[in-house]
Amino acid sequence: MLGTLANLAARLKPMFPLRDENPTAHFPIATIVIIAMNVLSWVFLQGLGTDVALARSLCNFGLVTGDVLGTAPIGSSFPLSRTLACVIDRHGDWYTLFTHMFMHGGWFHIVGNMWFLWIFGDNVEDVMGPVRFFVFYLLCGLAAATAQMWTDVNSVAPMVGASGAIGGVMGAYALLFPRARVHTFIFLFFYVTTVAVPAVFMLGYWFVLQVLSGLPSVGGASSGGVAFWAHVGGFLAGIALVVPFRSRARIEARAALAPRQISRYRW
Repeated sequence: MLGTLANLAARLKPMFPLRDENPTAHFPIATIVIIAMNVLSWVFLQGLGTDVALARSLCNFGLVTGDVLGTAPIGSSFPLSRTLACVIDRHGDWYTLFTHMFMHGGWFHIVGNMWFLWIFGDNVEDVMGPVRFFVFYLLCGLAAATAQMWTDVNSVAPMVGASGAIGGVMGAYALLFPRARVHTFIFLFFYVTTVAVPAVFMLGYWFVLQVLSGLPSVGGASSGGVAFWAHVGGFLAGIALVVPFRSRARIEARAALAPRQISRYRW
């Protein structure tokens, strides 16, 4: 059954957002700061993806479940290439619960994540304010990490990426602006087209795809190195946290700018 769901997920083609029709009332300070933090980490800590620098960053700043929880024996290793590997030399590196959110595994990884954050982050920040949004982002990242750690408490593979936290941003966006139009690339075999769809459809489709792709890993199978349950956990955390993190003043400012884009949640 799980194999069938995995095959279904593999056949479903992702939608890639180009832009949304959703104006903002405030400059997205926190969104830009978060993007800058990720880019600076990629440049100065990960060496723009060069082999040794990338491997060092994954081992030192990536989240290793077996390390944080102390479930993997000291000396356990995870190969990154033929000559490089991460080795657990101690337990309890709790700071990686945060640092892993600002590390990435490659150019496509960071560019894709930052693009999604730029498309959806400014509007979510617009109803929260920069400080609340930054805290919200970190909490979603923590929830995402917890969800992924739950799938394999003994894992020694380093987890990196902003995808889980951004999943929270996407969950919040879907709840706040379900009818906002999102222009997306749609891949149909060899045919590529663009279409504008409601945000709740595009983001709901993305969420279902993550669940279907992640189900096989619950049974111990590989998920191809992608932390699908982090995406799911982050998305659900975003939905749960958006209401307490929204700002009355920000909602009113947006209502004056674009009343049709405000969600059904009223003060």
